[in-house]
Amino acid sequence: MYARLRRNMVDWIREIAAIAGARGLVVGMSGGIDSSLTAVLAREAFPESTLGLVIPCHSAEVDRRLALEVAEQFGIPTRVIDIGSIFDLLLKTVGQPQEGAEPVRMAEANLKPRLRMAVLYYHANTLNYLVCGTANKSEMMLGYFTKNGDNAVDLMPLGALLKDEIRKLAEEVGLPREVIDRPPTAGLWEGQTDERELGVSYEMIDDYLRGMVHGRKRIISRSEADRILDYITRSSHKRERPPVFVPGGHILLGGGQ
Repeated sequence: MYARLRRNMVDWIREIAAIAGARGLVVGMSGGIDSSLTAVLAREAFPESTLGLVIPCHSAEVDRRLALEVAEQFGIPTRVIDIGSIFDLLLKTVGQPQEGAEPVRMAEANLKPRLRMAVLYYHANTLNYLVCGTANKSEMMLGYFTKNGDNAVDLMPLGALLKDEIRKLAEEVGLPREVIDRPPTAGLWEGQTDERELGVSYEMIDDYLRGMVHGRKRIISRSEADRILDYITRSSHKRERPPVFVPGGHILLGGGQ
């Protein structure tokens, strides 16, 4: 099953690039399972024109190490571009938030994927490549991504796959065990993990989302289900295009802040 899925995804990637008239793909590699798998699929689709960018920003050293190990194993050309100093300068330039503003920890953390995306698009523009996103369905449905950051891409090969399906496909392509078993993290701050921040495991999330689609009986508790539904509801604006005013008082498309 996953061997066929792998072939179909590679064919789809080539088709999307052909429609756009692009020569290849650029992928941000963080050392996590999603970005590693995406980079391998991109490399299979474009063996001669895939570029992996490792873009640390005060990141853990293990992120860089695992990204480069995957790149070496699968022959993915890479560049390491450290944007820590740019991040620091931007924070210094924008200054402290105004009185009464929300806590700045998340605002600062969200700058990192937005800066990384600027770097990815710079290289994509110079090479006539597409920026290949790395998000999966579990993250997208809960809004666990930075708006206009890691979702601001040209294509998302993994966007219809749940986290447990990602792991099985990662085993199919032969990713290192350390990458597959590593606790998922967005690397927003030291010690941060996805499941700790969300307060619910990916196993529970996948079970809930699978139940939404197929009507399967869920094995998670009501409180866990309510938590997941709240994430889905509050993040709906992140999955929609910005609202557009239409004369006559109508609103076209979705939106939010």
